[in-house]
Amino acid sequence: MNQLTGENVTHKFMAANLFRGRVYSFGLGIALGVQCFSFLPVPAIARPPQLEPTETEEVMVAASHPLATAAGVKILAQGGNAIDGAIATALAISVVQPYSAGLGGGGFALVFLNQEQQVRALDFRERAPLGAGPDMYLDDHGEVMPRASLDGYRAVATPGTIAGLAELHRQYGELPWADLVQPALDYAQQGFIINETFHRMLQWRWPALRANPEAAALLSYQGRPLTVGDRFQQPDLAKTLGAIAANPQVFYQGWIGEALVTDMAQHQGLITLRDLQEYRPVWRSPLCGTFLELEVCSMPPPSSGGVALIQMLNLLAKLDIQQNLQYQSASDRGHALAAVMQIAYGDRAVYLGDSDFVPVPVTVLTSLDYAAERVKEIPRRQSRSQAQVRPASPQLIQSLEQRQESTNTSHLTVVDRHRNAVSLTFTLNGPFGSGVVVPGTGIFLNNEMDDFAAAADSPNLFGLVGTTPSAAQPLANAIAPGKRPLSSMSPTIVREKGELRYALGSPGGSRIISTVLQILLSLELDQANALEAVTAPRIHHQWQPDTLFVESDISQAQIQDWSKWGYSLQEQGRWGNANVIRVLPDGRLQGATDPRGNGAAAGF
Repeated sequence: MNQLTGENVTHKFMAANLFRGRVYSFGLGIALGVQCFSFLPVPAIARPPQLEPTETEEVMVAASHPLATAAGVKILAQGGNAIDGAIATALAISVVQPYSAGLGGGGFALVFLNQEQQVRALDFRERAPLGAGPDMYLDDHGEVMPRASLDGYRAVATPGTIAGLAELHRQYGELPWADLVQPALDYAQQGFIINETFHRMLQWRWPALRANPEAAALLSYQGRPLTVGDRFQQPDLAKTLGAIAANPQVFYQGWIGEALVTDMAQHQGLITLRDLQEYRPVWRSPLCGTFLELEVCSMPPPSSGGVALIQMLNLLAKLDIQQNLQYQSASDRGHALAAVMQIAYGDRAVYLGDSDFVPVPVTVLTSLDYAAERVKEIPRRQSRSQAQVRPASPQLIQSLEQRQESTNTSHLTVVDRHRNAVSLTFTLNGPFGSGVVVPGTGIFLNNEMDDFAAAADSPNLFGLVGTTPSAAQPLANAIAPGKRPLSSMSPTIVREKGELRYALGSPGGSRIISTVLQILLSLELDQANALEAVTAPRIHHQWQPDTLFVESDISQAQIQDWSKWGYSLQEQGRWGNANVIRVLPDGRLQGATDPRGNGAAAGF
């Protein structure tokens, strides 16, 4: 039963009670944001602004909710490493932000092992059920059925979160697994106070949630949806977490998996016991590129994050936006950013997908040779329409492949005392995922099937499309049994001369990649501190729609310039909920969470 309390406990008080007896630095944001839907306008709330980034000596956690950050720091204080802290933080997010990420979703993790000087990438993205097919969301006339991939049981892909976190622990964890689950279990049992972000997401998704009896009962009190100030307790989820603490495989091969599959069978869902039993996270080689003196590493396919991020950095390097006087004004730099975003997102629509199923020309798209070819297209102070910014031709890809052969992804960040780092992004996709809660478990299920291309040129929830160079070629991101849908999640780790420099990332759907890009540029080109970098206003262009999106605090002078240069502009409040941890020259840690959100950076 969810109980009304009326209490108003501050995040600072909660953190102090969790960490009695030790001094901690704890930074809070000032405005509300969301996870996957963080491009929506964000209302301000009455909270004192964080004027400076958080700085600590030994360890730091930055996450999208103060309670999740507290869980991670608690584990680090017990002697856990960055991987342990990241696991505890992610599990806590699954409890306190069920609208954004959880046990019924999936994601990606980038791990930097300092002693080994190695960056590793773990893919625990959801998979299409083995019973899925390319036409499953089309009607008898071949048209995409509205909301079929967003709401209800058939929108759900096989979850990967628990398998992924368990694999991280198996490989690199130091504390007992049960210890890492305990903070999340405590939050589920004891409950927490619902904030305005939670309430806003609940209002938005209530039509879908009330259609599911289990979700409606969990998220209501005396017949009405929960609201700000209510205490949200999740006894079923606490029971689930208790079982997972004893054995994470119970999610896939025990009573939790059986409950999920039984519920699926009763509602024409597609996930079977075989889907769960065959699910495996995959270690992949991270994608790394060079920008200035930095090595920038992010996720390979089925995330588009690494490819697009490196591709855009390469293009900007070819434009030489650091030294080229043509790009020194804010308006000119914004034009350069929009132009490279158009190219990268156009290529994403055609070439990116699950590389286990389709060939993805990663080497070409992330090469400097390719950037040198495409940068020639960018005009001075003039926009280009979607029709003018065509994805790379198959002929260019083929020719560059031959040349290459002859020469040769809620976000959280954690850094420990040994300067190991984890950058982890995971999600349910839409708020509260598919709107489905598995009876008796408290688990919200994702709607990640919407991240596939249901049909050519049919936009998904974030307006992203899948298209092909010709009608004769298949969609790279088409639905197939066991395939992972294309993602924009971009957990990123940046090194300089082998030493950790930044760990960063963001939620935000299609805007994740452009957000990470702009934060990195702000840190490096503008010499911004962590808080300044995550606070700076953002723009976004994703090729389709043919629109340059700008945050509401972008200057009118820039807007006037871009309009004059031919851009179709749309102001959209503020978006994103990023966080970053940086290693300062003296070895201390500096971190910040996005003031668009309600997260926290903390450490000791």
